[in-house]
Amino acid sequence: MKNVMVINMGLKSIRCIVFNGDGMKLFSDSIPIKTAISAEKVEQDPKEWWQSAEQLIGRAACECKDICIDYITVTASASCLVCVDKDGSPLMSAFMVSDKRAEEESKYISELNEFKQVYGETLLDMTSSLMIPRILWVKRHMPEVFSKTDKFLSPNDYMLFKLSGTYVTDYFNAIKYHYNPEKNHYPVSLLNSLGVSEQSLPRVMSPGDTVGRINPALAEKLGISKNTEIVVTSYDAICSFIGSGVSEDGEASDVSGTVTVLRALSRDRNLHNNSMIYNLPLYKENANIIGGSNNLGGGLIEWVKQCYYQNEIYPYEVMEKEAGESVLGAKGLIFLPYLLGERAPIWDDNARGVFFGIERMHTRKDMTRAVFESTGFIDMDMIAAIEQTGIKINSVRLSGGLARVNLISQIKADILGRDVLVLSEFETTSTGAAMMVMLGKGCFKDLREAADKFVSVRMIIKPNMINHQKYMYMYELYKDTYGTVKDLYERRKRIISKMVDDREVRIENL
Repeated sequence: MKNVMVINMGLKSIRCIVFNGDGMKLFSDSIPIKTAISAEKVEQDPKEWWQSAEQLIGRAACECKDICIDYITVTASASCLVCVDKDGSPLMSAFMVSDKRAEEESKYISELNEFKQVYGETLLDMTSSLMIPRILWVKRHMPEVFSKTDKFLSPNDYMLFKLSGTYVTDYFNAIKYHYNPEKNHYPVSLLNSLGVSEQSLPRVMSPGDTVGRINPALAEKLGISKNTEIVVTSYDAICSFIGSGVSEDGEASDVSGTVTVLRALSRDRNLHNNSMIYNLPLYKENANIIGGSNNLGGGLIEWVKQCYYQNEIYPYEVMEKEAGESVLGAKGLIFLPYLLGERAPIWDDNARGVFFGIERMHTRKDMTRAVFESTGFIDMDMIAAIEQTGIKINSVRLSGGLARVNLISQIKADILGRDVLVLSEFETTSTGAAMMVMLGKGCFKDLREAADKFVSVRMIIKPNMINHQKYMYMYELYKDTYGTVKDLYERRKRIISKMVDDREVRIENL
């Protein structure tokens, strides 16, 4: 039986999990990661990633010393830019996915004739959360870093290089550079017009392919077999989708860790395009993955804890209890959850959080309830965008840290008006990465067979359709609230830029 080690770099921590071929965890450990955040910046230190990864791999090798680690793979957030020199050393902190500095570069590129051709091929809009605008930002604002950069990488690519000495990426990550997976090429004309060399981007492989063997010196240092294969999988949203066990049309998955990832599977070849979400090919299944990720999901609950529950011994339990003591609709209180701007499906860098409808009677119980309900409205927005393509969503699988809060799971079922399946394993990102390795190595014939081994459902939550009808009124108000304040966000940004310094603040997590 083959064993897989997964290095999973979330936005709050880096984890190392070892799975056997039956999906059983043989080892699991994690180390927190620091994040620096200011008005526009969200950054992490790639050197810290690798130092933590080395510690975790060493611990795993020690604890699993009688177990052969056959494969190692890495999964991390997408659209996070790492600039490295000729020795593979980072030249600056990494742009994290929620970083918004490249807004002007995104607008500039969108107007280029070369981009219009790229859009015609990929149907992927240019946004500040994608890689090419971020590279252009570095060129414009940090020319000394740009001139020294040998490769522009994602976190996956950087960590795979540290393990194998080879620069590669997978086609899902490459799409963030507007790579065309059908024609197997980067947008060369667009890159040339921006003065970016195609050679500065990593070679593209398919998930499940072997990059090479582990660096021999590193293997000896960490106590890993020199025959261990380094395998490319993909970024966390893709891996978590695979790890949720979705294998049939009509199923969707909501993975809410720091962010919320909501995607569905479809084998229909006649879907309509919707530029607000991604439509990504899953070639080995002859299917497509449709949906997207936002900027904060479970991270909203961390924010509530930091604001209102820091002095509680059991903050999450108190939070859930108090939200349950409020009422459906939080006594008329709406929360827009855009604390870091928003990606799919509204794509608004300037959006920010709003409590609408606060009255003298409202307490922290109602505010917490309104935040809980906003997580369901996030899903409703995403499902509405997915269904515009022609897919019909019948049920949603829940995982990630947010799925541990039973009240939120029930709220989501009621808002969506669909069955919600809560998975037994909340850590679907690492599970999915291990499944992709096993699928790539021929251990399973398809997703269904892999899911039978790795994924199980803990409980099924049925929606209360009376509550669903009430929530639809609140959802309309939620949408109208955003539509009303949307034009004020850019004005707010201009005013704030004149009033505050762009100072860096260290925070516990996102």
